[in-house]
Amino acid sequence: MKQVVQNYKSGELALLDVPVPGCKPGGVLVRSAYSLISTGTELMKVSEAGMSMVGKARSRPDQVAKVVQSVATNGLPATYRKVMGKLDSYTPLGYSLCGVVEQVGAGIDDVKAGDLVACAGNEHALHAELNWVPKNLCSPVPDGLAPRHAAFGTVGSIALQGVRQGEPQLGEVALVIGLGLIGQLVVQLLVASGARVVGADPDPARCGLAERLGAAACGDPASAAVESAVAELTGGHGVDQVYLAAGGGSNQPVELAARLCRDRGRVVDIGKCRLDLPWNAYYEKELDVRFSRSYGPGRYDPSYELEGRDYPIGYVRWTERRNLTCFLDLLARGSVDVEPLISHIADFDDAVETYRSLKDGDLKAVAVLFRYPGHTAEAEEPAAPSVAVPAVDVQTAPARLAKSPVRLAFVGAGNYATSMLLPHLAQRDGVELSTVVTTTALSAANAQRKFGFARATTDLDAVLGDESVDAVFVVTRHSSHAELTRKALLAGKTVFVEKPLALTEDELAGVLAAVEESGNDRLQVGFNRRFAPLLQEARQRFGARSGPANLRYLVNAGRLDHGSWYLRQGTEGSRFAGEGGHFIDTASWLLDADPVSVYATAPSGNEDLQIVLRYPDGSTATISYVTSGPSGFPKETLDLIADGRALRLDDFVRASVYGRKRWVSSRLPRARDKGQNAELAAFVKAVRTGGPMPVPLRSLVATTAATLAVQAGLASGAPVTLAEAR
Repeated sequence: MKQVVQNYKSGELALLDVPVPGCKPGGVLVRSAYSLISTGTELMKVSEAGMSMVGKARSRPDQVAKVVQSVATNGLPATYRKVMGKLDSYTPLGYSLCGVVEQVGAGIDDVKAGDLVACAGNEHALHAELNWVPKNLCSPVPDGLAPRHAAFGTVGSIALQGVRQGEPQLGEVALVIGLGLIGQLVVQLLVASGARVVGADPDPARCGLAERLGAAACGDPASAAVESAVAELTGGHGVDQVYLAAGGGSNQPVELAARLCRDRGRVVDIGKCRLDLPWNAYYEKELDVRFSRSYGPGRYDPSYELEGRDYPIGYVRWTERRNLTCFLDLLARGSVDVEPLISHIADFDDAVETYRSLKDGDLKAVAVLFRYPGHTAEAEEPAAPSVAVPAVDVQTAPARLAKSPVRLAFVGAGNYATSMLLPHLAQRDGVELSTVVTTTALSAANAQRKFGFARATTDLDAVLGDESVDAVFVVTRHSSHAELTRKALLAGKTVFVEKPLALTEDELAGVLAAVEESGNDRLQVGFNRRFAPLLQEARQRFGARSGPANLRYLVNAGRLDHGSWYLRQGTEGSRFAGEGGHFIDTASWLLDADPVSVYATAPSGNEDLQIVLRYPDGSTATISYVTSGPSGFPKETLDLIADGRALRLDDFVRASVYGRKRWVSSRLPRARDKGQNAELAAFVKAVRTGGPMPVPLRSLVATTAATLAVQAGLASGAPVTLAEAR
């Protein structure tokens, strides 16, 4: 079998052929599926091996002290031979993996051959095709948990033990210093425990990732951002706990902890950083400094790790193995998400080159996995991932003609509704704003006062049961769109729902089931860009095409302010899931077709996405959705090229078409018109006349399915087929 090894004297890395370990009593023989590279601990070891002998000595003063003691005891010649012999030997790498049990040793009765297990230990969960793992260092993987996610079990246990040492309480505020792999997991575990979290790291990409995973605010520790966030969240008192998850020789993390911690707060050291405690600062606040020992109780105890002697649960609630099992359960239940942390998955045969790329900085990563021969993606997910596009062939009931004026009800009156929709409707002839429904009475009253609603209420059922209401606008947070739309359709209302229509395939299917049950397909989703006058004129001047087209759409979305509800991915979906339908709908409208496949990829540590849509005639649309661009750069630019012609849109301010003749819109500055007013006019007309809805339902469903496919594509790393479900 093959195993990754390193010579600590020369720094050489190798994928070595070694004998298969025997299956001893008290453990299991595990064939690796995925193993995780610790980009902190392991890379530190790899880097140390490349140092000179003096550099090695400086980096490991603890080992130098042992050598000095050995010289005093055994003499210089014997000590020299011993040290050089140890240095000039291959040592293993790795300590966190997931694999399949091949053989069970005597005394093991809770797993069997064929079971999927997560394994821990720097002597047992190695980067090797086969490992013998003692019983207390492995745990069965819950059903449905992907092996690549279960491979995070050990590092997750390290983070979990650190959080346990901090003893977070509901409502407390914690500071995590260092947002590498362990720090990102600590952030999520603290959020799951009910704490509010501030993160500190000099890398803006890691700060952005932590915010998307639940941190309230993150920033460079050298800036004022972290201190300001702590002051705001704690009323100036300081955080309740600080978790040191940083490495390196700087004493800045320890000093920052003292400055931002409250009186008698707790400081927990998880990473390997310098701990030169500033005595006055720690003494005056009487700070409680705690250490977190690796995976938990049992670590470094041979009777526990090697002999399998468990600690009674009444005396030691959370041991190494119980922490491992607990973390796997948190992953399976979705309380912790490690998928966004995976920067790269490398084949095990490329292990040496992968380490070199990490060490040289060519591969910048939070987490890297090795995938082993014999384990294929088919074992955990389909080889060709797909997202169903529900069929929309239903027996449509006759549309009800609206009386004049058209009576509209709004469910939700947030910023978008009050700034982009209601100002247009309030000024439109033949429209009556009937009722506004919100969850809080005051917001309903404010909307009634500003826009002239006849009534304000918090009772949704009363509005859905009001036969005088012709159409309902659903303008709430994303997680409620599908259910509110479903209820309104079943109540027989024409519905305008802001994007997204749904956040999951099940939600989308539920909306279509309501259409089928009620015969009511009177639905519009707020994809307004296809109604923009400038883009409509440019499309008309571009004309029909005969061959496939290439479309490029750059969206400079920018970073969100910390605290934005758009960052609540657990409940509101990803940011792209929320607004990506705009850009997919625009591309599909320009290409006059629905996409048949989606490929999505994202760099590590930020929300920048590259999305490629393929269409039936061979046309492609590439959407670059970036959050890292400068604020002064235009938000949306689009280019369409086909049949020797080109169309260009510059942020809804100017458009041009190039062909045998060139057309350029007015160069005079004008307000950006992204089509909301024209969209609402078309919707109101459809409600009044009972005519066709502005966008066919089939197109709305296809765009929603394509948006959902982006997340599926990011998870699988493969193109996602959009297959119509029958």
